Formats: sequence, C-alpha cells, structure tokens
Amino acid sequence: MISAVLTALLLPIAAVVGLAAPAQAATVTATFTKTQDWGTGFGGSWTVRNTGTTAITGWTLEWDFPAGTTVGSFWDAAITRSGDHYTARNLSWNGSLAPGASTTFGFNGTGSGSPSNCRINGAACDGSTPTDAPPSAPGTPVAGDVTNTSVRLSWTAATDDRGVKNYDVLRGGTRIATVTGTSYTNTGLTAGTTYSYTVVARDTADQTGPASAPVSVRTTGGDDGGGTPGDYVKLGYFTNWGVYGRNYHVKNLVTSGTAEKITHINYAFGNVQNGRCTIGDSYADYERAYTADLSVDGVADTWDQPLRGNFNQLRKLKEMYPDIKILWSFGGWTWSGGFTQAAANPEAFAESCYQLVEDPRWADVFDGIDLDWEYPNACGLTCDTSGPAAFRTLVQEVRERFGAGNLVTAAITADASDGGKIDAADYGGAAQYLDWYNVMTYDYFGAWAAQGPTAPHSPLTSYSGIPQAGFNSADAIAKLRAKGVPADKLLLGIGFYGRGWTGVTQSAPGGTATGAAPGTYEAGIEDYKVLKNSCPATGTVAGTAYAHCGTQWWSYDTPSTIASKMAWAKAQGLGGAFYWEFSGDTANGELATAVSNGLG
Repeated sequence: MISAVLTALLLPIAAVVGLAAPAQAATVTATFTKTQDWGTGFGGSWTVRNTGTTAITGWTLEWDFPAGTTVGSFWDAAITRSGDHYTARNLSWNGSLAPGASTTFGFNGTGSGSPSNCRINGAACDGSTPTDAPPSAPGTPVAGDVTNTSVRLSWTAATDDRGVKNYDVLRGGTRIATVTGTSYTNTGLTAGTTYSYTVVARDTADQTGPASAPVSVRTTGGDDGGGTPGDYVKLGYFTNWGVYGRNYHVKNLVTSGTAEKITHINYAFGNVQNGRCTIGDSYADYERAYTADLSVDGVADTWDQPLRGNFNQLRKLKEMYPDIKILWSFGGWTWSGGFTQAAANPEAFAESCYQLVEDPRWADVFDGIDLDWEYPNACGLTCDTSGPAAFRTLVQEVRERFGAGNLVTAAITADASDGGKIDAADYGGAAQYLDWYNVMTYDYFGAWAAQGPTAPHSPLTSYSGIPQAGFNSADAIAKLRAKGVPADKLLLGIGFYGRGWTGVTQSAPGGTATGAAPGTYEAGIEDYKVLKNSCPATGTVAGTAYAHCGTQWWSYDTPSTIASKMAWAKAQGLGGAFYWEFSGDTANGELATAVSNGLG
C-alpha cells in the first residue's frame, strides 16, 4: 500500500549513498539516492544502469538495512524482505536495458539507516570484484520461560550468501555467549532485574552483521517482581448486543467469578456518526428493565427508575467491586466510518464524546473513554484518508477535553507488515495522550481466505510458513515500541473465540480448505466455550492452539497458551492484557482466570 506521508512538508535532499561508483567493465550497476527525509522516515530510489556493451533482459538487486530501518510502500519494482535483507526484481516492463540505458524504482522507508552489502545480479553494485557480504541482522529476540534467575531467548535466523556459522548473544552490549542455533537460555540472573539483549550473526568467513533490534526482559521475583499483583491491566470487553442471542449479562461476570479477576471493562460500543459520539443501542444500554433473576444484586428494575439496562447493571457491579474501572468504547469494526468526519473537526468530536460519557444519568458508571478507530489513514470496513497525523490530533483533543482525571485509551491495529496499518498513523506521537493501547493481536488469519492456507488467527510469534510477514503479536509490539510507544502502554490482545475452515484434510497449519467452518452466530468463528468440547486442540503453533476434527480446522487460545502469552507479555514489560470478549468464555471463566493468573 502506498500512503501519502505528509508530502507537502517533505524537504528533498541530495543525499546519495556511496554504493555506486560504476566500473568500466561492469555489466550493470545500482545507485541509491535518499530523495526525502522527514526524521522518522525517508523516501529512497534506486537507479539500475546497464554499463556494459550488450543488452540485459532482467535484474535482481539485493541490499541490507540496519535493524530499525525498513521498506514500506514501493513502486516500479517487486520488493521482498527476509529479516533485514531486501530483494528487488524488475517488473515486466523495465527489465530489459540496452547498453547505457537505466531505470529507477522507489520506496518509502522508516528509520534513518542506509543500505549496505548491495549486489546487482550477484555482483557488487559499484562494478567492483564481488566480495563476501556479511550476514543480515537476526530477528528481534523473543523472551520466554522467564524465571527469577533465567530467561530463554529465541530469534529468526539471519541470512547470508554463504551461510551463517553462529550467533553472538549480547546483554547490555556485552557478548555473553556464542551459539550455533537460534535460541539461548541465559542463567544466573538476578530476580526482579531488567536486562536488554541483542543478537549478532557471524558467517563462515567470520564476518559479523548488524545487531538485531533489542528486547528488554525483566526477571520475576525481587522486591517488585516486575509488577506486584494489581499492577497489570486485566481488561475485558462487554458487548451491548450480547444481552440478546447470547443471553450474556453483567450478572454473568459475577456468577462466573470473572469480576474478581479483572481491573477494567470496555463497554462496546458507542456509535460514531457524522463525526460525533452517539448512543449505540439505547434499549440495551439504558432502557431495558431487568428482572430480579438477571440483575446483579437480585433486585428487579422498576418502571419509573431513571436508569435501567446495562448501564444500571454496571453501576451495581461497581458497587460490589469498587476497584473495577469502566470505559465506554466508541467505534469498532462496524461503526468506525464516522471517525473520518471526526478527524476533520476533532474539537467538536471530543466535546460530543465528553457530553455523552458524562451525561448526568450515567456519569458515575464510566471512568473514561476508549476509541476504536478501524483504521486511521487505512482501510477496514471503510477506508480513511485523513493522513498519518489525524489520529494523534484526534486523541490529543479527546485527552484535553476529558482531562487527567479520566482514562483515555485506544484499540489499535496489530498489522506490523512493511507499510501496513501500524505504519499508516502516528501511533508513537499519539501515545503521550493515552493511558494505553489495546493492541488487537488477533484476527490475523481466517476463513475470509476461503481456500486457506489454514493458520492461527492470533499467533504470538512468526513461524515457518506463516502466510503474511508481520502478522503476529511479537512483531506488532516490537514495531510499536520502535515507534516510541512505551512498553507499559501496550496491552496484549487475546481472543476468547476461534476461527476455522472446513474441507481441510491436513492437521498441521498450512492446509487447503473449501470455505468457512460453521459457527453458532457466523460462519468461520466460534466461542472458546463451544470449541473446547466440539473440536479440542490437537497441537500448538506460534504460541496458539489449533484443532483438526473431521474436515474442520480451528485455531484458538486455551488456558495453557494464554499462560504462555501472559508470561511473554510480562517479560516484554507490557502493561497487561485485554480480551474480546467475555461471553466467549466458559461459565466458570476459564480464560479470564488464565489471564489473571498469568499476569499475577
């Protein structure tokens, strides 16, 4: 996806990286030029030139970027990525170059690094005699199995033209081990202490490449143990439509034991219409009269009481559990279209939201607002072209209107692909105005791709064969942190449901399918409380369970995988976790319990 990145504000610079000094004998050379620079990113172009005496019919250009510098949108070439190694190939119309002819392709990048180890058709880009290039940077280490005194690190392999020999593991910039595989367990650590790790690859010529991006890990235990109980946000979504077909009410939070295991509730959803916050479902929200058997406190609503519905039930819940905070969430997949108009007048939007949330009839129920815009400057059910700064401006106005005494949060994309939705908006700049982000690290893959391949909808990490690079939780969290979002302002998302296909014969991920598996409310999706019995898990991949039963294939989280994800979230220093949504859990709150126990 090519996105406009403040084009009118960009200042071109004549910064030519010294990779190309064409030699007379070379057949083809390549020169890189940084055409624009806006601090956090840049525009770049490569010029491929035939310096020989005979025509060429195609070209392949390769280079490395240092960790933290990536290619986003691109044009006039096909660009692929493996780690920090990039490969660009000609398109059908610009592969043939006569002697002396040239062609140019371009891209937008993030970060500030410059390309290195450039090769064109296997030869050095400047026409000199090819030399052995150093390896690329390994993938960002992922921490797991964190204890008081140890942590296990794993990473995706680096690439090298002659093969990677081993990896140096660095802690705080000092090498602590050299290993041949892509994992290492560091022992002898101090409880309750934060450590920073990077990894460097070494090739068979003993050349070392650039370091991976760092990962910060805090061991458990110690005086604060990386967060005393109650420090972590444990948030669940309560949907207003759940009171209908699902027959799920606020009282279920009490009877399941879930209310004792959460710190926050997001009430979903309020609508966004004509750039304003509006009521989503007045009957469910504040009109429905509750009978005694469905009421939180066993007391029926009367015909003349000023507030009924979910809002009154949430008020009763807060009386029983006064530490629970409740936010009103606006937008969501269906109701995000109004955010485009809101971005055109963010002050009016903020005022409308404040007046609605602080309506005297229910002001005591809510402790703040959550904005679920799917997606700023990108496409969801509808497409937005408000520009990368629109989201930051909007949340700034909402924060100013709601003030420091209210919570202001946002649910955001977890698309960490190059040039994907995280790159489309200024989530780093907006973070200063928000208490936290609910990073929607689920729904990466599903039966909207009716023929497959089957894949976990909420992978924690990448894995061999994943259908789309950057579609996993670890990459999303790493990208947001690289953009300047503090780790403790990021919550890991968990789905209390599974996504599935039918017509599948292969048990392992990656199989073909014929369509969406049947679901209770919608094809291709089913609650955990159903799947745990109808299609029990048969394996795990990338930290998520999957199940093959008959011709159906499902992926979903279980108490076991949630425990592992919570350990990972703590190791990353995240602020906690959230889940969509309460009604998918069992009657005794198995998954909510796993989140709570995992965070401590």
